[in-house]
Amino acid sequence: MNDSLQSDSIQRTFRLTLAYDGTEFHGWQVQPGLSTIQGELQAALGRITGETPLPQGSGRTDTGVHALAQVASFPLQANIPPQNLMRALNGTLPPAIRVLESRTVPGAFHARHSAVAKTYEYRVFREAVCPPFLARYVLPCPWTLDIDALQRSARHFEGRHDFLSFAATDPDLASRNLDANTETGQELKAPTSPVPEPEPMESQTVRTVFSSIWEERHGESGDLLVYRVCGNGFLHHMVRNLVGTMLEVGRGNLNSHDIPRILAARSRSAAGPTAPARGLFLHSVEYDERN
Repeated sequence: MNDSLQSDSIQRTFRLTLAYDGTEFHGWQVQPGLSTIQGELQAALGRITGETPLPQGSGRTDTGVHALAQVASFPLQANIPPQNLMRALNGTLPPAIRVLESRTVPGAFHARHSAVAKTYEYRVFREAVCPPFLARYVLPCPWTLDIDALQRSARHFEGRHDFLSFAATDPDLASRNLDANTETGQELKAPTSPVPEPEPMESQTVRTVFSSIWEERHGESGDLLVYRVCGNGFLHHMVRNLVGTMLEVGRGNLNSHDIPRILAARSRSAAGPTAPARGLFLHSVEYDERN
């Protein structure tokens, strides 16, 4: 490490925006003996600065899930300009991970706790034959789908609901924090918010969805059907379970009017299958103007 990086340095908080192809990684979170996004970033910081802070992500994407604009934050003592850090990281990170932006932010900033909203996209390929260069990023779905039924289903998720029926089934659900998984578990709160009292189990699965919509996209790569959902927090596998259930509606195996019943059931068995990870992208993360 260059000794000049340590001279007259003070600790600063860095905020990075990253894009990555999650296919070859075991998710965001560090796991012993496995390649993860967080682990690769931490190791790259060590090679460049000699410091190994654990980068905090806005959400812990699962194995095979991609990101267009994941946000990470961490403290550094090294006296290195943000743009130089970005160039150095992109020179040592695996090609499937790229830093799109690097800047310093107030010390209270936290990539997850400071977020006010997150948007995910799920991409469905609608033609009979999926090109190999798209196969890692879409769910091939050549069946006929009722787009109007999909849209009606999506609108049922808007607002504040208990999404337990769309959370991954975990035997120790009652004893752990739900944010240690694919999508953020706790509702997003500003760092200045007082620490809340422990919530009853029912409220731990309540989330607010700001928008929920399907979009048709036509281009050189073929016809895509994209589900975009924005909310203040997401449970483990929640977006993939929403998609899997809505595709059952689109195929005629469920009715859009079944969605309120499934929400009310508060049972994973009431909802449809989990869509594969490869079609899911963390699209963007929103913060207030101070961050």
